[in-house]
Amino acid sequence: MSKSKSTSPRETKTEILRKLLSRKSGADLATLQSATGWQAHSVRAALSGLRKAGYIIDRTDPTKPGSSAIYRIGLGPENGR
Repeated sequence: MSKSKSTSPRETKTEILRKLLSRKSGADLATLQSATGWQAHSVRAALSGLRKAGYIIDRTDPTKPGSSAIYRIGLGPENGR
């Protein structure tokens, strides 16, 4: 007789992206790549997918030479959009 374990569903990589982008400080491309294990083009494609789903993704240009752009999530479908 097998015992069933109740486990919570695993967090998807898209949910990880949303969580990182929801932080006040946002996240740069390297952070998003590191968190998901994706290449840069895959992270950008996921950002486009979030936009298509109704999220507003804000991009802040680098303030210092050699630094990266910061991405933040704005309003989303659950925020009245």
